[in-house]
Amino acid sequence: MSEVTVGGPDDGPPPGVLRLTVCGSSGSYPGPGGACSGYLVQGGATAVVIDLGPGVLANLQRHVPLAALDGGVLTHAHPDHWVDLTGLEVAYTYDLGRSGFPVFGTGETAAKAEVVSGDLAPTLDWHDLADRQRFVIGDLAFETSRTVHYVETYALRITLADAPDGPSLAYSADTGPGWSFAAFGAPIDVALCEATFCADMEPAGIAHLSARQAGTMAADAGVRHLVLTHLFPGVAHQDAAAEGAAAFGRPVHVARDGDVFEVDADGALRVVGVESSGAAG
Repeated sequence: MSEVTVGGPDDGPPPGVLRLTVCGSSGSYPGPGGACSGYLVQGGATAVVIDLGPGVLANLQRHVPLAALDGGVLTHAHPDHWVDLTGLEVAYTYDLGRSGFPVFGTGETAAKAEVVSGDLAPTLDWHDLADRQRFVIGDLAFETSRTVHYVETYALRITLADAPDGPSLAYSADTGPGWSFAAFGAPIDVALCEATFCADMEPAGIAHLSARQAGTMAADAGVRHLVLTHLFPGVAHQDAAAEGAAAFGRPVHVARDGDVFEVDADGALRVVGVESSGAAG
């Protein structure tokens, strides 16, 4: 696996490239020294944080200043995907003096956040998500697809707004096996897919995916590159990588906090920076 040093905080990706930075990857609760779900997506001159689980806000600032964020997307109301929004709201309200920061999320997520933080406006400009919704934040275009989970949850497909047929990134959010990346009906160069456990837990019928199920689903949907995430802290990364790769039919990556990936207009995946190896073949 190639490793190079990212130039520094707030270095954007090259033109025509989507960059994905893993700010948190633990499933449901953070493991030792880790953070729950959170990802920085950059394209053009735009930086958007997707999910803000516990610990993500601290890790996010290793890669981009909070003042440089252009928006946020929260996939659902489970706390391991949004609770650090409260810290971001405090930073913008009382330190950075920012208002009107666009956040896309479910109504249930907004209601829970307001229980903690009070009125989110005017600091945050909330937009409710819906199925098959399309929206743009700066240079990034988003499309939603409702998944199969315990609460209203949306997967995302992301492209450059001025190059819809260029590089593409999709994120499963949380889902059970009744949903697929094929729901987007469009090519996916890189899929960031939850793989909460290994195949031995499949009989429990939990509305999450095993690494095997993630690999099978991504392969059936024609995904080019697969990155597994949202592993329970007790799941061995090498086991998930091997299981996912066997089902996907080629090597996969297992996301770790601090990993950085880029995908170009040809759909090629480049590992720009990585905390430790998570590929298996």
